[in-house]
Amino acid sequence: MAQETAHADMLTLARESRGMTQTALAHAMSALAGESISQGYVSKAEAGRLAVEGDRLTVYARALGYPPALLRLDAELTGVGIGLVHHRKKAALGAHALRRIHAQLALGRLQTHRLLRALPADPTLHRFEHIAVNDFDTPTEAAQTLRKLWEVPAGPIAHLVGMIEGAGGLILVRDLQSRDLDAVSQWNGAERPLFLLGAHAPADRFRFSLAHELGHVIMHPEPGATPQQERQADEFASEFLMPAAGIGGELSAGLDLSRLSVLKRRWGVSMAALARKALTLAAISEWQYRNLMIEMSTLGYRTHEPGDIPRELPQAVPAAAQRLIAQHGLHRAAEIAGLLAEEFTHLLLPHPGPPGHNPA
Repeated sequence: MAQETAHADMLTLARESRGMTQTALAHAMSALAGESISQGYVSKAEAGRLAVEGDRLTVYARALGYPPALLRLDAELTGVGIGLVHHRKKAALGAHALRRIHAQLALGRLQTHRLLRALPADPTLHRFEHIAVNDFDTPTEAAQTLRKLWEVPAGPIAHLVGMIEGAGGLILVRDLQSRDLDAVSQWNGAERPLFLLGAHAPADRFRFSLAHELGHVIMHPEPGATPQQERQADEFASEFLMPAAGIGGELSAGLDLSRLSVLKRRWGVSMAALARKALTLAAISEWQYRNLMIEMSTLGYRTHEPGDIPRELPQAVPAAAQRLIAQHGLHRAAEIAGLLAEEFTHLLLPHPGPPGHNPA
């Protein structure tokens, strides 16, 4: 018989995904129920000290904007709250915002897995594997190894999103409601890796953040969000997107902003990342690099660079959502994914990108 009461862990996860405090949720529930519901009630519910069922479960779900069936799922059995999470973030990001984004990632995994399980088996070849890095095997070599394993042609990667999806990765793009975090990712080594990226990052930063997270899931199977891991992921992303063997001849001592703008459109990375690559390859000196950074800062390029590049949009999850709707209709498809119909449409179906976007 189906579970009729809410699971405490799922109540917490659902609340955190909305960025709500227990007090804010209690106020929202009180307004819907027409009676006073305290923060203490929410706290006890999340601690598993009281049963949330019947009409109270309906109010709880309405206040959170999820179907009641989601709150009845066991987070432990579904695995949504378990696993190593990597994130490319700034130090300014607070713990409350980080919990919200981690909860969104966890529920994004639940949504995509339930969606994919309801469809015929996906024949996609899963080509992810861990590549060790240590004192002898560097992130640069890991990036070179992955390009060989994935048979990536020499030169720029035109469609990074499509390449990762073709290898079995799942990519979601969401409004993360923060300028201090670009992306998070999760892979337990068995299921398909999941990448959650911010919707508002410029296309060049979006691509580098995705490559950075790819580096994390490939190189870092163990917990430890350390500065060393962040440097390794940046090094991996730089070599994966701009392999030294391909770009080295295009960088020169006379590198200037005009040349960087041309290379940005060719390689799909920021002018700042190109300048850093040139420094790493000793194509320019430290003094030349500092002058380029000063010039870019003076012109405001450190916050908004010129030379837009096409934006890539995920296709795998939206295509699966469309197939599920074709089989079951919108409302049943949303129910399977653990969402209300409106949010299912907003989060999982394809939407037109900004001008010049590339659907990859």
